[in-house]
Amino acid sequence: MLLTFEVIAEALRERIRSGGLKPGDALPTQAVLMAEYGASSLSVQKAMALLKQDGYAISRPGKGAFVAHPDADADGDSGDGEAGNTPLGGTAARIEALELALAETLGQLAALRARVEALEAGGTERGC
Repeated sequence: MLLTFEVIAEALRERIRSGGLKPGDALPTQAVLMAEYGASSLSVQKAMALLKQDGYAISRPGKGAFVAHPDADADGDSGDGEAGNTPLGGTAARIEALELALAETLGQLAALRARVEALEAGGTERGC
């Protein structure tokens, strides 16, 4: 039985392989994937990290995650004449995925800390 993050990652890989998502297309947002799969943010983050690790996705800071060129060969040639510009799996993709997961986790921790401080102060926070 696959874990939720594996199901999400495989579904996105299939969308990419089938052409439903093409290189350069934006991947669904974390919120969309959470709603679509009834998953936690951590599961979605793990799925995205897998896609990046496998060379299916890249992150653009401040813009989101996008479909990479999964059919690129090991030389980095995606067939478009620009060798070396296509992100592949490997160390760089893993580092990028880990940095993204860390940044998102730090944001979640800051939000939780603010909620706890508000509760400890005896106040109520709107939207909680």
